[in-house]
Amino acid sequence: MTDVHELRADRDGERLDVFVGRSVSALTRSRARRLIDAGFVTVDGAPAKKASVTLDSSQRVVVTIPPPEPTNLVPEKMSLSIVYEDADLLVVDKPAGMAVHPSPGHSSHTLVNGIMAHCTDLSGIGGELRPGIVHRLDKDTSGLIIVAKNDASHTSLARQLKDRKVEKTYIALVEGRPAHEEGMIDGPIGRDPHHRKRMAVVERGRDARTHYRVLKEIDGRSLLEVKPETGRTHQIRVHLASIKHPIVGDILYGRRREPALSRQFLHAQRLAFKHPRTGDRLELEAPLAVDLEQALKELEGEAPR
Repeated sequence: MTDVHELRADRDGERLDVFVGRSVSALTRSRARRLIDAGFVTVDGAPAKKASVTLDSSQRVVVTIPPPEPTNLVPEKMSLSIVYEDADLLVVDKPAGMAVHPSPGHSSHTLVNGIMAHCTDLSGIGGELRPGIVHRLDKDTSGLIIVAKNDASHTSLARQLKDRKVEKTYIALVEGRPAHEEGMIDGPIGRDPHHRKRMAVVERGRDARTHYRVLKEIDGRSLLEVKPETGRTHQIRVHLASIKHPIVGDILYGRRREPALSRQFLHAQRLAFKHPRTGDRLELEAPLAVDLEQALKELEGEAPR
């Protein structure tokens, strides 16, 4: 069913995609941009030419959200480590090595494929009928990820993420020791102008803040508790590398491979958020992944007594 929203701009100079994402609770800014690019948003009766157009107060904006398209993804039965599940959402402890979404050339063996086999009542709010993945983890990062089962849950959870109400806690092992026991890294993140596969702290990037606390030292490395305040692509990896303490095993942003690891030492350990239906606070935790636990034991065994 097509959903139409008739709006009035209430701020001079605001970008169209920002206004639409702010005004329509079911939409994130990125989804708003896709709708604008596809011609589903008009300003004063004319199709918007681009997402970056700025509005004058009182301009009429109409947003048409088309019904979700059927997906061509194939459900795959797989063993999923489900930490929490009810009628509205589930939280999965994703293993390292598993991509969240299919990508060109890799349409199978992703978390989405597994979730589609596990659930039949899925959110279509992302633009097609598929699991409502409301945030992501890198392929080689393990830990907790939230999946919405219906549009109402997806909308609520996306809004909590947008408003920075979802508390995320990661465990990371980094090279060296930070100068301070705890601190906050504040640096805008955008595409690395010299390396298109990487992100970097750049002047015109999107604002990003990461809090960290040193838990202990291990053989010239530091185990950190990390809490990202924002959710930019590769944020934790980029920020820690920017202060010269890259994550151990991170070959994209780090300096070397770690013999005890086949991936970066980064684990999404805890999540806290409000349940989208009841408003109750959920606090969930996933134990450190087995490969990371084993790597710690090996590294601690190498450290001088």
